[in-house]
Amino acid sequence: MREQEPVIKVRHLKKYFMANRHILKPSDYVKAVDDVSLEIYPGETVGLVGESGCGKSTLARSIIRIYEPTAGEVIYKGADITHLSNAKLRQYRNKMQMIFQDPYASLNPRYTVGEIIGEPMEIYRMYDKAGREAKVQELLELVGLKPDHISRYPHEFSGGQRQRIGIARTLALDPDFIICDEPISALDVSIQAQIINLLEKLQDERKLTYLFIAHDLTMVKHISHKIGVMYLGHLVEFGDADEVYSNPLHPYTRALLSAAPIADPKKARESKRIKLEGEVPSPIHAPEGCPFCTRCAECRPECRITPPIMANQDGHKVACFKYV
Repeated sequence: MREQEPVIKVRHLKKYFMANRHILKPSDYVKAVDDVSLEIYPGETVGLVGESGCGKSTLARSIIRIYEPTAGEVIYKGADITHLSNAKLRQYRNKMQMIFQDPYASLNPRYTVGEIIGEPMEIYRMYDKAGREAKVQELLELVGLKPDHISRYPHEFSGGQRQRIGIARTLALDPDFIICDEPISALDVSIQAQIINLLEKLQDERKLTYLFIAHDLTMVKHISHKIGVMYLGHLVEFGDADEVYSNPLHPYTRALLSAAPIADPKKARESKRIKLEGEVPSPIHAPEGCPFCTRCAECRPECRITPPIMANQDGHKVACFKYV
C-alpha cells in the first residue's frame, strides 16, 4: 500500500474562525484545526477520534473544501486543491463526497428519494432522465432499499433507512474518497452495525477510501486500518489501528481508551480508568506549548514552551516530547 500515491495528503493544515469580528488580534481566532498533517492511501479507512469540539469535523470539511483552509495544503491524488476556484474545484468534487451525521437533517423533506439521489447526477449532467432513474433504482438496491422507495419522502423512513438513502446519494457520482462524519451516532445501536457492515461491503466492492469520524472507540477500531487521535485542534497520535489500541503512546490517547466501556464485566472491573484533571482549554486561548500540557500528569518544563513535533516510532507517530 505504501508504494501507491496517497488519495489524500494533508500538510500543516489550519482552520481558524474569527471569534471577534470587531477587533482582529491573534487571540480573537478560534484555532479549530492547528497544523495537522496526515496521509490516506487507496482502499484504507482512517479513523479519527477525540472528544467533542476537538476539530474532527472541521478537519474533514476543510479537506474537501466545505470550509476554506486558513493555511496548509490539501493534495488529492497529486493535485493541490487548496486554493482552486470553485469552477476548477468542480472537477474534483464528484470524487470526494461526504456522509453526514444526522440522517434527519441532511435530506430535503420536500424531495422524493428519487430526487434526492438523482440531484447530484443532474447537477453533473450524468445520464438522461431515464438513465438517472435507472441509476437511482440500482443505488437503492445496492444500499438495501427497494426500488419502489424511489417515489417516497424522507419522513416515511426510519433513521437507519434515511442514512442508507444518504449513502446512496453519496455514491451517485461514483466517488473514490468518502468522509463519514459520525454516520452512526444518531442511529439506534441495533442499526449501527448494519450501517457499518454496509460501508465495509461498499468499500470492498468499489475500492473506496474512507475518513471515518466517530466517538465509539470500539467501532472505530473495528472499521479502521489506521487511527488518528485529535485534541484541541491538533493531531496528537497516528498509526495502525491495532498498534494505537494495544500500545497507545500519547497520555491523552491512554486516557481516552481507558474511558471506553468494556463488555466483559470481569475485564471491566480489572481495568484502570485514567482520570484527567481540569477542563479542556479554550481553543481561543490554547496553551503556547503542547496542547495537552495543562492536563498531563507527565508534563515537563519544555512542554509548556513550544508544541512538540510529531515523532515517528516505526510508523507509529506521536506528538510528545517523551519520544522526541
